[in-house]
Amino acid sequence: MSQALTVQRYTYRERIMHWLTALTYSYCLATGLAFYSPHLFWIALVLGGGPTSRIWHPVSGIGFVIVAVWMHAAWRRDMTITETDKRWLDGVENYVTNRDDPIPPQDRFNAGQKLFYWLMYYGAAALLITGLVMWFPEYVPRSVAWIRPLAVFLHVCAALATIGGFIIHVYMSVFTVPGSVTAMLFGYVSPGWARTHHGRWYARVSGEAGSER
Repeated sequence: MSQALTVQRYTYRERIMHWLTALTYSYCLATGLAFYSPHLFWIALVLGGGPTSRIWHPVSGIGFVIVAVWMHAAWRRDMTITETDKRWLDGVENYVTNRDDPIPPQDRFNAGQKLFYWLMYYGAAALLITGLVMWFPEYVPRSVAWIRPLAVFLHVCAALATIGGFIIHVYMSVFTVPGSVTAMLFGYVSPGWARTHHGRWYARVSGEAGSER
C-alpha cells in the first residue's frame, strides 16, 4: 500500500509500545495460565520449564506495567470518554453486526477501544499490587496474614478480566475490523478505512469536509 494513498494511523513509537505491551502481557498470560491449573502446566514446560516461568512471570509483569504507563502518557487524552462514545455504546449492536451507517462518526479511538484501554490500564495496576504481595510474601506481617490469600484472589480476578478483554480485542481487530492489524504493523490505513471507522478523526487529520458522514 503506497503511503501516498494512505493516512498515518500510528507512529513508529506507538506501534513499538503497543507490541511491547502485547508481548509482555501475552507472556504473563501464558505463564499465569500454567500456574493457574495443573491441566495447563504444559505451557510452562514449553516456555522453558516451571522454574524459568516462575522467574520470568513477575519480571515480564513489571515490564508490562512500565510499557502500560508509557502508553498512558501517549494516549490518555485520546482515551477520554465523550458524548459520541456514549452514543456509540447505546448502539453497540450496530458495530458488532458491521452496520456502519447508524454508527456516529468516531474519533481516533472508538468507545470499545477506550473501554479496553482503561480495563488493561487499571488491570495492570491491580495485577502489579497483588503480584508484589505474592512475589514477596515474607514482607507481609503475620498480623495481617489475610492480605496474602486476598491478594491471590484479586490477582486471579484481575487476570480473568483482562484476559476476557484481550480475547475480545484480538477477535475484533482480526475478524470484525479487517485492516486493524495491518495498521498497527505498518502504521498506515487507506482513506476509505479511516473515513468508515474513524470519520471524525479522519476529518480532522485530512481536512476533508464531509468525512464525518
